[in-house]
Amino acid sequence: MAFNEYRVVAAATLVRRVFGWMTLGLSLTGITAFLINMIPNVQQALKMNPSITFILILVQLGLVFYLSFGLQRMSRETAIFSYLLYSVLTGATLSTLFILFTKQSLAGTFFVCAATFAAMALYGLITRSDLSGLGNFLVMGLFGLIIAGVINIFWKSVHFDFVTSIFGVIIFTLFTAYDVQMVKRMGLAMLGSGMDMTKVSIISALKLYLDFINLFLYLLRFFGQKKD
Repeated sequence: MAFNEYRVVAAATLVRRVFGWMTLGLSLTGITAFLINMIPNVQQALKMNPSITFILILVQLGLVFYLSFGLQRMSRETAIFSYLLYSVLTGATLSTLFILFTKQSLAGTFFVCAATFAAMALYGLITRSDLSGLGNFLVMGLFGLIIAGVINIFWKSVHFDFVTSIFGVIIFTLFTAYDVQMVKRMGLAMLGSGMDMTKVSIISALKLYLDFINLFLYLLRFFGQKKD
């Protein structure tokens, strides 16, 4: 088999593993959120004690930074455990959505998100266009969204929130195609590089997982129907 063919096989293997881990993470998140929703006492505790959700979010952020900056030093087992733990904690946090929104609108938003994500992921895989130039733009857009979100905590403008939600959907839609293409390129470059495929697949799956979750949350602002 020619070297280029080996590279293509390595890339395909990495892509499959990344989407496998991402799917597992999303499944754990969904199952956790659903199970917590089925336990009234736990759901009530989250509703009455916002500090619990805040602590969960802080732990999630800590895990993201831990995986992002400590991946090379940790073992495969630690990387896998951290990613799965993050998925479960995210499910616990997102279980509060069942309190705010109808199940029908949550399901509808999920399918819209899944369809959008799948289309952009496919585009990222098959396009011959170089999407690497989007990287800096998307990172700046992400920081802009964070800053806008903080500002609107105090401003509380519905119109401002609507505009930032539109940008949020655009940014994470583009992030999906960009990150998938980066996974493909990484796979092509892995052969003989000495990189651990399991670790690379975990951190890449985390990026796509975050793209999906954030896209879902921004779409929910448009398609979510709040309970009376």
